[in-house]
Amino acid sequence: MEKPRPGLTEIFDRQALRGLMSLPTPVQRLLAGKPVVIDGQTLSADTQLMLKARALTKGTPIEEQPIPKARKELRYQQLLAGAGLPIGSVDEIEVGGRKARLYVPADAPEVGPLLVFFHGGGWIYGDLDSHDPACRFLAEQAGVRVLSVDYRLAPEHPFPAAYEDCVAAYEWVTQHAAELGADPERLAVGGDSAGGTLAATVALTAAERGWPLAFQLLIYPGTDMRGQTRSRELFGDHFILTHGFMDLAKESYLSDQSLLEDPMASPLLAEIPAGLAPAYVATAGFDPLRDEGEAYAQRLADAGVQVEVTRFRDQIHGFLHFVAVGRSSLAANREIAARLKAGLA
Repeated sequence: MEKPRPGLTEIFDRQALRGLMSLPTPVQRLLAGKPVVIDGQTLSADTQLMLKARALTKGTPIEEQPIPKARKELRYQQLLAGAGLPIGSVDEIEVGGRKARLYVPADAPEVGPLLVFFHGGGWIYGDLDSHDPACRFLAEQAGVRVLSVDYRLAPEHPFPAAYEDCVAAYEWVTQHAAELGADPERLAVGGDSAGGTLAATVALTAAERGWPLAFQLLIYPGTDMRGQTRSRELFGDHFILTHGFMDLAKESYLSDQSLLEDPMASPLLAEIPAGLAPAYVATAGFDPLRDEGEAYAQRLADAGVQVEVTRFRDQIHGFLHFVAVGRSSLAANREIAARLKAGLA
C-alpha cells in the first residue's frame, strides 16, 4: 500500500509535535505550567504540554465544524502522532461487504492470532487511515495480525448500521480465518472509544451465537449512552473529548432517545451471555468515559467473565493515537499491546 507523500505543512506539524513531545520531562513540566491535578490524579507533563500547544492554536473545535470538513481535520490530527510506522505488510481487502485493511507483522508465523479492530470517532468520524498508525503499532508490538474494518458512519447511517457492519465483518472472519492466516482459536475483537463499544457488542453477539472468540481488547470504551457518570462531569471540557463532541455523537448516532438503553448501544445494560470472551479494559484517568468503562469491567467480573482493567491515571481520551511521539502515552500503548499479546498467546 502506497501512501501519498506528506506536504510541507504536514512535515512541519509532525516534526513540531515530535520535538515538543520529546523534550526532557523537567522542561515539559516547566513549559506546561502548574501540574493539573483532578480526582487525585496528575496529568502527564507531555500530555499537558500538548494540550497547551493545541489551545494556543485557537482552532475551531471539531464538533463545531461541518462533518465532512471535521472528518478530514480529525484524520490529519490523528496521523500526525504516528504516521509511517514500519510493518511487515499491509493489504486492502473486503470483509463482510466492507473495506478492511490487514496488517501482518514482520515476524508473523504462517498461521497466528488475529485482532479484528474497530476504529473510534464517535460513530461519525474515523476510518482506516485515521487508525492506521495504531493498527501498525499493535500488530508489530503484539506480534499479531490486525484486521481493521471500515463501517458505515452516522449521521448518514445511524444506529444500528455500525453495529450490524461490525457483526457481519466478524462473522465473515470466523468463516474465512484460513484466508487471513488466522488461527480460529485465537481470534480477538478490539477498538478504541466508539470502536471499543462496537467491539464489546460484537463480543456479546459472538457469545450469544456461539462464534469462536478468545479475547476482547476494549480501549476507553463508551458503554452507557445515558452519560450520567462523575467522570463525564469532571473531564467533559479541556481534555479533547468534550461535552459538545459527545452530544453530537449521540444525536447523530441514535435517531431516538429510546435507543439510549438499547444494549447494543449501551453494553453496560446488556445481559451477559455464557461463554463471553475474556476482556482487557483500558481506561484513562482524565477521560469522560473512564467511569463507564470501569463499570463495564466490573459488570463482566460480576458475571464471572475473566477481565482485567487498567486505568492509565495520567492519560486523556485518545492516547492510543500517540504511538510514535512522547513518553507517557507510548508507555501506556506498549502495555496495551503486551496485554493483547498475552491474551492471544
